[in-house]
Amino acid sequence: MTRMMNSLIVTLIMLMASTLQAQSQSLPRSTPEAQGVSSEGILKFVTAADKQIQSMHSFMLVRHGKVIAECWWSPEAADKPHILWSLSKSFTSTAVGLAIEEGKLNLDDKVIRFFPEDSPENPSENLKVMTVKDLLTMSTGHDAEPWAKGEEIWTKRFLSQPVPNKPGSKFLYNTPATYMQSAIVQKVTGKTVLEFLTPRLFEPLGIETPTWETSPQGISLGGYGLYLKTEDIAKFGQLYLQKGNWNSEQLVPSKWIETATNKQIENASAPSGKNKSDWQQGYGFQFWRCRHNAYRGDGKDGQFCIVLPDQDAVIAITAKTGNMQAQLELVWKHLLPAFHDEALLENPASVEKLDKVISNLKLE
Repeated sequence: MTRMMNSLIVTLIMLMASTLQAQSQSLPRSTPEAQGVSSEGILKFVTAADKQIQSMHSFMLVRHGKVIAECWWSPEAADKPHILWSLSKSFTSTAVGLAIEEGKLNLDDKVIRFFPEDSPENPSENLKVMTVKDLLTMSTGHDAEPWAKGEEIWTKRFLSQPVPNKPGSKFLYNTPATYMQSAIVQKVTGKTVLEFLTPRLFEPLGIETPTWETSPQGISLGGYGLYLKTEDIAKFGQLYLQKGNWNSEQLVPSKWIETATNKQIENASAPSGKNKSDWQQGYGFQFWRCRHNAYRGDGKDGQFCIVLPDQDAVIAITAKTGNMQAQLELVWKHLLPAFHDEALLENPASVEKLDKVISNLKLE
């Protein structure tokens, strides 16, 4: 009996320790006004998003490293992982940056050198000069995305696609190019991108049990297939906002973050000016530049990790919508003006209204 009691006590202590550890790895919470953000502006955003975006799933706003607003449209929930679609790409490029930092590869490495067994017998000159950097900037020289089908070897399919343009000269959104980044990381490290990032990124950030779908060859899909919770997305954005530093530990080199999130290639055919959309502001290493000096990772159906350096803020959004630009317009219209340099007077009436709206959010 005593032995059973001791065992039960040990189990309870372990459970309590696990709970406390999970809580300690959560981002700290605060009120909007304490962090210089108008709760009225947040209320306007949430209300407008609920009415105008079909359908929002979650929203989290972080200012000065603290969560000041968070909501889920039921049955979505804080502890429910969400598909990221192409927001996965920003995590894959982070793996490339870490592999480069560890001396496993270089930006100027030629793609075909990693896959001699899958390369054409007589590769074209353009294929010969395609580099890791070209994969990162979506400028591989293709005219069409080289998607593989069924049980094909995905790397072989990619390398067999004609490359009519000089790599580095033309932006073309290319999800298979992100898969190639994942395959290269696995080739030089012996680990999938998920395995490689777990001790270097996911565990330090307190991101628990991430999952990432794989190809028939057992390679993390890279360009999509990652599932994370909303706060996990916010943590990733906060890490980038902090130039790769987390709890006084440099998880990702600051130089890599600066390069990855700045414009590396032009992606706009429209004339320059204020009317350019948030998909025409330039492209980095698997990150999009935005208006208002912001940048983001994003994915199909409205998955966003938006980093606003000028406001010291991060916005995480999950959704299932066909109009992603509309989501960003609501951010610029309602949230951007809500930021202030100094703390504001607390506004309990507005916070109460916001809490009431948040508590009643449901998916139709």
